[in-house]
Amino acid sequence: MLSRLLDVDATFVSLQKDPRPDDAAVLQERGDIVDLTNDLRDFTETAALVSCLDLVITVDTSVAHLAGALGRPTWILLPYTPDYRWLLNRTDSPWYPSVRLFRQTETREYGSVLARVHDELQALAAAFGP
Repeated sequence: MLSRLLDVDATFVSLQKDPRPDDAAVLQERGDIVDLTNDLRDFTETAALVSCLDLVITVDTSVAHLAGALGRPTWILLPYTPDYRWLLNRTDSPWYPSVRLFRQTETREYGSVLARVHDELQALAAAFGP
């Protein structure tokens, strides 16, 4: 589902360790996704890589919390009924000031979430310029 973001003029870096077989196949066939995860031996190395990124886009994972704790700009895609830590009816996080929350409006509906993320990412990439 996230592949719809890949038409934005940006460099994408995978942070997903041990992806599912279908996801691994997509990563291997796409030459435009940087995948250094085989070189990441621990969370310290993951933190170092995250620190080099302009933006982290993720679902609610340990990487989301790591990026937020590091103060890195992070967009988290949340389900309609999120973990209690993300509270309700807000797009920010009191725990991580650098985090922006993108919430589902209905259960299991990520299409509109990804459309919003795509539009925001496109605007952000345009602001960086050529």
